[in-house]
Amino acid sequence: MPTGPVTARVIDSHTEGEPTRVVVEGGPELGSGSFQERLEIFRRDYDDFRAGVCCEPRGSEVVVGAMLCAPTDASCAAGVIFFNDVGYLGMCGHGTIGVVRTLAHLGRIEPGSHRIETPVGIVEAELLPDGAVRVRNVESYRYRAAVSVDVPGNGTLVGDIAWGGNWFFLIGDHSYDLSLENRYELVRATHAIRQALAQAGITGKDGAVIDHIELFGEPVHAENSSRNFVLCPGASFDRSPCGTGTSAKMACLYADGKLSDGDKWRQEGILGTHFIGTIEAHGESVLPTIEGRAWISAESTLIFDPSDPFRGGIGF
Repeated sequence: MPTGPVTARVIDSHTEGEPTRVVVEGGPELGSGSFQERLEIFRRDYDDFRAGVCCEPRGSEVVVGAMLCAPTDASCAAGVIFFNDVGYLGMCGHGTIGVVRTLAHLGRIEPGSHRIETPVGIVEAELLPDGAVRVRNVESYRYRAAVSVDVPGNGTLVGDIAWGGNWFFLIGDHSYDLSLENRYELVRATHAIRQALAQAGITGKDGAVIDHIELFGEPVHAENSSRNFVLCPGASFDRSPCGTGTSAKMACLYADGKLSDGDKWRQEGILGTHFIGTIEAHGESVLPTIEGRAWISAESTLIFDPSDPFRGGIGF
């Protein structure tokens, strides 16, 4: 083990308001296996690095980390493992947009199409000339429709279970005010919903934990299709319209016959920013594409001093 401080170089960005912290140098050595194998090594042996990057005092509960790794597929511009204050993410839409803008900032890619390897598969991203990024996400689908769950203090709610790179429970019929001013009540309510799903044994495919809760309502801006509020794993909410959540929503719309190839879905987030989504039908699933914008906000070096009692972050 190192006896002195260890450093990691990071580049921060935000995608429509949601931060991404990309580790470009100094991350743990995860070997050259598959990205699932590397993720398991990260989780097993270096979880303190994850927490140190994302949690206080260096980060916060809303920061999503992204560690660049050499891809196993030579056609990919980069590989990446996403994580946050409580664990690891299979895929992250806003984070992928942030990664692409970071790679461009580093001079590693130019405008055009690029492939990014993740633990849940390869995603395709296009850096547009104006700096926007269009991400073709992993195959997405609705797993179960109109699932009822009894939520203490909230009554019975009905939602769809869908996969968009992460597992979501999506609720459109509710009485909540999807405004930023109401964010504390929304966090409380969606956290209660997630707990109720777990207690009732309601899961994604093969018993997968549903760790994202998504509420939908009417948009504030008339040009948008819908507004959402998304509870991420842990206790933070997505400041962006959520790329994987938009993918899951479009999969549900497609399953209901409400969205077809080429139709645009403008997903508004809690800050009023939006993603533009489209789908390509793929049997009972869809291949979703999400377009959004990211901005570089900082370049810094994180210092991990062995004598620091919070070297591995402060967990709540």
